[in-house]
Amino acid sequence: MRQLAYFLSAVEHGSFSAAAEREHIAQPSLSDQIRRLEQDLGAALFIRTNRSLQLTDIGRLLIPLARNTLRSADLISSTAREATTLKGGAVSFGTFSSAHRYLLAPLITEFHANYPQVRIKITGLNSSEVARAVRKGELEAGLVQLPVDPQGLRIGDPVLSDTVVYVSSDPSRTDTPVSIETLSEAKLVLSEARWRNDDPLRRSITQRARTAGVEVQPFVEVEFQSAAIELAANGVGDTLASYLLAQSHTNSNRVFWAPLQPPFEEHFAFVTGINGTLSPATRQFMILAGRHISTLQERASTWQTEYSLISDRRNLRMPNSKLC
Repeated sequence: MRQLAYFLSAVEHGSFSAAAEREHIAQPSLSDQIRRLEQDLGAALFIRTNRSLQLTDIGRLLIPLARNTLRSADLISSTAREATTLKGGAVSFGTFSSAHRYLLAPLITEFHANYPQVRIKITGLNSSEVARAVRKGELEAGLVQLPVDPQGLRIGDPVLSDTVVYVSSDPSRTDTPVSIETLSEAKLVLSEARWRNDDPLRRSITQRARTAGVEVQPFVEVEFQSAAIELAANGVGDTLASYLLAQSHTNSNRVFWAPLQPPFEEHFAFVTGINGTLSPATRQFMILAGRHISTLQERASTWQTEYSLISDRRNLRMPNSKLC
């Protein structure tokens, strides 16, 4: 990098002496560095005369390449510096609506404590909406529930797997895993009213019901899972929600839950645009989000393991009875 910088300085100032003065080094040192560059390239860059420097053809060809190389080196340095200090910039990130209940508040709080000068913009109501915004370049990145349309996106490996649970204010309805036949007979409050055709859970329930020859019709439809859980806690009807949301909800002490049978798992991954670049702020936000998500994954996995162990023990004791 230093040799290229000295080469460009000599081109700009027309002599080694003027370039050396500009670079604050002795002329012999600058001349030696350029001579080493010529040796590495195997070609002369200047025709040296007593009066001035003249570029060779190869020297002229090297000018734009040298400028681009130094510009890239500066970008690497500035990016690394911004990533470690983050004294400005903005996070541009999208996620599904229920994430604010158990992920966004502690994540944003810690990020702001670490980088108080960075502006934060978090949007999104549904994973399909977030994927479209990232695809259009309106957001730099997002955390979405899979699957989403992959066109124009880089989709990472799943970083979080959660289990959908049946939520009810009546504990007797959550004694055992809930079948599609039970869902067809239940008074249901379902979320994702506007996005039901894009929602993976709603599509899966419809397919399961069709295969079993039954029909699942919601009694109440709302937009957010949090609202559906509140209605379940008030006894309006039972609902379906992710375990992490049900467990962290303010009404979690007023409801009970059990997994579906067969289980339905939700998988979440980071998405970025194929042609987009991540700012240092958004990149660092995603790194911190990954740490918080790892903690959430441990919590979700622990509950799944504990439920399975309890179910196995009770089934061994009472093979023809419900869980109680």
